[in-house]
Amino acid sequence: MDLHNLGVIAAGLAAAGAAIGGGVGNGVLISQFLAGMSRQPELESRLLSRMFLGVALVEVMPILSIVFAFMLMGK
Repeated sequence: MDLHNLGVIAAGLAAAGAAIGGGVGNGVLISQFLAGMSRQPELESRLLSRMFLGVALVEVMPILSIVFAFMLMGK
């Protein structure tokens, strides 16, 4: 098996893990936002802004993982 083929397999596994992790992270984050908003509807604007910040931070890791996967595939 060629070393380049292993890099492609590793990049695919990294991309799959990043997609699964980002999906789970966003699901947990948004479900907790909805739970908090249903408990205290008067805090909706504060919770919404913090939810968007959290979603942005959760999405950074899959994006970085994809970039590293492409870099790994190039070597």
